[in-house]
Amino acid sequence: MKIVVLDGFALNPGDLSWSSLEVLGDVTVYDRTSRDEVIERAKEADIILINKIHFKKEQFEQLPRLKYIGVLATGYNIVDVEEARRHGIVVTNVPTYGTQAVAQFVFAHLLEICHHIPLHAQSVKEGKWNRREDFCYWEKPLIELSEKVMGIIGAGRIGMETAKIANAFGMRVIVFTPRPDLSRETPMLKFVSFDTLVKDSDVISLHCPLTPETRGIINAEAISKMKPGVIIINTSRGPLIDEVSLLEGLKSGRIYAAGLDVLAKEPPSEHNPLFDQENCNVTPHIAWAPHESRKRLLDTAVENVKMYLNGEPINQVNGG
Repeated sequence: MKIVVLDGFALNPGDLSWSSLEVLGDVTVYDRTSRDEVIERAKEADIILINKIHFKKEQFEQLPRLKYIGVLATGYNIVDVEEARRHGIVVTNVPTYGTQAVAQFVFAHLLEICHHIPLHAQSVKEGKWNRREDFCYWEKPLIELSEKVMGIIGAGRIGMETAKIANAFGMRVIVFTPRPDLSRETPMLKFVSFDTLVKDSDVISLHCPLTPETRGIINAEAISKMKPGVIIINTSRGPLIDEVSLLEGLKSGRIYAAGLDVLAKEPPSEHNPLFDQENCNVTPHIAWAPHESRKRLLDTAVENVKMYLNGEPINQVNGG
């Protein structure tokens, strides 16, 4: 069984082992594969594992041996799953590996916005505290989260884990999802309409998949309804936010600050204007990437392959 990993570096830059995959077949791992190299590298493969490489009809037609695609992520929009099904190709994803890591990262961004730890730590190193007449000082306003309203868009695993952490900070949580499960409501968590969420939230965190309906869900109209001084966190998918409208909101002050781990274009262009905004922190799509969560991802991806080879595929996203 020929197994090819086409872009394995992001998952495993060298601190994990492919050995559990190697017992399942003849494995070749490439750190990165360009679009022009895909067919040549995958032409003998029965199974391929990919992270960000796109597979559409033209690739399937050139790879008649291919029987299985394992996406090394939760989101699988890089694969035309219906076209894969028509070609008899099983497609799987890894649905649950990063729940805790991503929810934790939401609050890494949020707490930095609230407290500006690197700024204050650097000011101490520069001697500002030594020279103060008072016992304390702050360079920017500090924000307490207790009693604030956290609005969460999306009620999947990560969204609900984020809600749990928000509740632990004493925040009241409101959630928008097209199909709310009212049995999950508590005195500190309520399901609401999208309009109510954008109007009532002090903090908005995005945790929904990218679909035609959610693309640009945070746009000029939504921002115009938000509380002045709202904070926006996005650790989900960049295109959920219209970046032009976000920039205008940051400049006008309607949006107090944004913490973004994802952008509409990744890697971004050198001159993305969001980088010039002091009230916008951008990190390089790393919420998912602690060693622990990447190991869970790899373990699940290998289990997906093993179960497929046993004739009992799991985490298949194009069944039927």
